[in-house]
Amino acid sequence: MKKLTFAIIALLLSMAACEAQEKKQRPIDNEAVQFGMSLGIGWNLGNQMDAHYDGCSYEEGWGNKAATQQTFNGVAKAGFKSVRIPVTWMGHIGPAPTYTIERAWLDRVAELVSMAHKAGLKVIINIHHDGFGAADTPSKGAHWIDLPKAVADDEVNQRIKQELTMVWLQIGKRFANEGDYLIFETLNEIQDGGWGGGANRTDGGAQYRVLNEWNQVCVDAIRAAGGQNVTRYIGVPGYVCNPDLTVENLVLPKDEVENRLMVAVHSYDPWDYAGSAEKNEWGHTGIDVVPGADEQAYVNMLNRLFNMYIRRGIPVYFGEFGAVRRASQADEEFRLYYFRYVCKAMRDRRIAALYWDNGNSKSGNDGFGVINHATGRYIGNGEQAVRAMVDSWENNDPNYTLQSVYDNAPESSRK
Repeated sequence: MKKLTFAIIALLLSMAACEAQEKKQRPIDNEAVQFGMSLGIGWNLGNQMDAHYDGCSYEEGWGNKAATQQTFNGVAKAGFKSVRIPVTWMGHIGPAPTYTIERAWLDRVAELVSMAHKAGLKVIINIHHDGFGAADTPSKGAHWIDLPKAVADDEVNQRIKQELTMVWLQIGKRFANEGDYLIFETLNEIQDGGWGGGANRTDGGAQYRVLNEWNQVCVDAIRAAGGQNVTRYIGVPGYVCNPDLTVENLVLPKDEVENRLMVAVHSYDPWDYAGSAEKNEWGHTGIDVVPGADEQAYVNMLNRLFNMYIRRGIPVYFGEFGAVRRASQADEEFRLYYFRYVCKAMRDRRIAALYWDNGNSKSGNDGFGVINHATGRYIGNGEQAVRAMVDSWENNDPNYTLQSVYDNAPESSRK
């Protein structure tokens, strides 16, 4: 009888061990997905190193003062785990064939990266507005990543690929000794100007194919830069960083190392609420809402990303998300609810997200600012917004669920 009891215990212990091992090895729990989650709720130094006019980028070109160590200390103190530093390189790149990056500009990027790292933040840098819009002043190095022209002319495409190679080689070599805290993001919101509703819908996939080629070229160049770049995590965006277009059309680059690519997407959904503030409420209790763009629509979008990537062990992060500040406290309650709901929904699906902060402290259209870019102090009611995001993401109370957030949505003042 004792032998039988011991045998049963041994069997149960063996089954438990197998179950634990199986759980440990699930793709959704692998090292890469865990790394993606470590970005947590992050923050964008937006409209800063990506700011540009007249074909050249300037750190203070769109009104934000130069970032300091206090900036990043404040960001970390607020509870953010990561910072994305969008960088526009145009106007600071020399001619072919070397496409040499201006030393002072690269030095400033490196200084900001060092400040963020010193503050304990993970850091993402990228190629940002170099591919946005139509060319403006070619003599000053205007937008050189032109997708429609590359689709129409293979010679243009080859030239862009060569420049992407040389630019990422230089960035990679500059940061070759930096560890995993630093992530490279190949490109940003590449498109034809139609924000996903342009010729990409009718060209038989030509734009998607070219973007996939560019992502491959960028990854190859980063790996070729040597040092820590050989295994560095790399963020790879789909078309215009749109989640649905990414799921449908992104072909992840072939990589010489396993599980070191991350899928980068953006969401200001629905834009008429989160971006332009044409509507001032969101969710099932709102009245002044965008029809059909509610909690379920957002969850459906996240589920598509989860099923396509996270289930296969591929990390996903929202390089940008957010909602603009409202003028009234009643409307601001819906904004705080939006943050709590979407951040909890992302956390449940192992997806990190970095808030887009452009420094604009006004309410309404484009008013995304929550932290002063020069001092690291909160702007206006920025602390409320940050707490809603960070606390919802980090809340491990088993009673704090997506349903409990939903059940505590604010009531509309427009009844």
